Amino acid sequence: MSSSDQGRETGEGSSSRLASASADNQHHQHQQQQQQQQQPAQLSRYESQKRRDWNTFGQYLRNQRPPVALPQCSYNHVLDFLRYLDQFGKTKVHIQGCVFFGQPDPAGPCTCPLRQAWGSLDALIGRLRAAYEENGGLPETNPFASGAIRVYLREVRDSQAKARGIPYKKKKKKRNQMKGAINEGTSSSFQM
Repeated sequence: MSSSDQGRETGEGSSSRLASASADNQHHQHQQQQQQQQQPAQLSRYESQKRRDWNTFGQYLRNQRPPVALPQCSYNHVLDFLRYLDQFGKTKVHIQGCVFFGQPDPAGPCTCPLRQAWGSLDALIGRLRAAYEENGGLPETNPFASGAIRVYLREVRDSQAKARGIPYKKKKKKRNQMKGAINEGTSSSFQM
């Protein structure tokens, strides 16, 4: 074989290796793009919790006898769901006859039931309310936005506050306080 033939073979070989490497690289990039499209973006903690809550509520409806389809779901189903969740609660709620009723720091154990904390239920309803509409439900028919749900949550909040001896105080919004401070002063600079 002559040196020109060797050069041609080497040149052809290296160009075919380059073409092969380029094709492999393109194939690898294509696979990565497909994997990225298949894997949804990392969900926030709120979005993940909302999805879990929505799936749990859907499972609860499917387990009813007879099963309840989402369009037939009413605020009564939501109230039943909230009561069902109480069995998994971790907040001690003293009953009226308990010696610790109304005491924020009981001196000992008692047999009062554990319940879902009001704040947990309130946050749950907020997530489910949003999930309902994100999954095609109309705001006008949203069972999580019912006045009956708000009344139930208010009753839970008040009864838990009374049973634990911790009065519920609504937090004041700082935004209104900031507006007042800005309106009172003429200087627009803030000191750190």
